[in-house]
Amino acid sequence: MMNFTTLKSPEGSADIAAVADPERCPSHPGELVADLLEDAGKSKLAVAGMLGISRQQFHAILAGRKPVTPDMAARLGKLFGNGPGLWLRMQASYDAWHAAREVDVSRIPYIAA
Repeated sequence: MMNFTTLKSPEGSADIAAVADPERCPSHPGELVADLLEDAGKSKLAVAGMLGISRQQFHAILAGRKPVTPDMAARLGKLFGNGPGLWLRMQASYDAWHAAREVDVSRIPYIAA
């Protein structure tokens, strides 16, 4: 199933259909955090302290080695002012994409609901 989003052209005269590539892995939320830190000019150590977590834990999230948990989503949502939902949705998309490719479901039957 493909996801479509309608975008306006720069001139505003025509709609352009954007198609999400189902083979492209969604970004880990840590990538967005890293981009936001770069834009804000804050050090990783300072932000880890603001979040109340260790430098190691923060680096693991930024590198995509650790997931953004609901607890961490609440912290990031407060820090960046956008609430926990964005962070949880990003993590869920990332996890679902990997699960669809890594979990063997070949022996599970289909039940029509």
